Amino acid sequence: MGQQRSSIAEVHPPGSGRHRKQNGFLCSDFILAWAMHRTRQIVGWVGTTAFTLVILLVVYAAAGLIGGAIPANRGWVPPNRGIQIWVESNGVHTGLILPKVAAGVDWRDLARPEDLADPRYGGYSYVGVGWGERTFYVETPTWADVRVSTIAAAAIGSDHTLMHVDHLPAPAPSRWVRAIVLRPDEYRRLASFVRTSFRPGGTHQHGYGRDDAFYDAQGYYSAITTCNAWTGAALRAAGARVGIWTPFPATVMAWF
Repeated sequence: MGQQRSSIAEVHPPGSGRHRKQNGFLCSDFILAWAMHRTRQIVGWVGTTAFTLVILLVVYAAAGLIGGAIPANRGWVPPNRGIQIWVESNGVHTGLILPKVAAGVDWRDLARPEDLADPRYGGYSYVGVGWGERTFYVETPTWADVRVSTIAAAAIGSDHTLMHVDHLPAPAPSRWVRAIVLRPDEYRRLASFVRTSFRPGGTHQHGYGRDDAFYDAQGYYSAITTCNAWTGAALRAAGARVGIWTPFPATVMAWF
């Protein structure tokens, strides 16, 4: 027997081709098992992350709709006579349309014709004003221009904010433009809120067209303080009945 074992060892000694082949199989099996394990881990992590993001978005949307449905200034009723303003939406941003001169408020020192690509539009009697994050505002005039990266960057938060000012003729009410009547003191409170949103001594740039401009603004933009939340905050400051938190266009427009 000893001689037989010796013969076998001589036929396939350690380090021979057969042993190397077996070791190679073992190494390949280990790498394959490790790769499959890591793949399952990555797939699980991606799935968990995606699920978490979906849950967060659902919670955010639900909270926004609930906040938009709970009224602030619930006892407010519009007067029969007063200062007529409008709230407008393009489906992404909301803003306010205000008379250039009314109730002792004059916007002509901020909304200057010389800031426009075509100063002739400065002769219109109304201004449309809105607040928002610089990149999101400039790059997303409509839903067709929205990009996931832009939304994500704005939602994380930014103190680079702008006021958008349009020079407009008297607007016609429509699905996208809703009329509101405020008392003179209510309008002055709204105007004070809007005016303090402009950054003192800030710069300006031309807007989307020949009749609008952007101005440096104050305030921090985030998923909580959106452009639509700013519109709602301005109306709450005036005393108008509107949602306690209005992060979406619908949560503003539904009140008027």
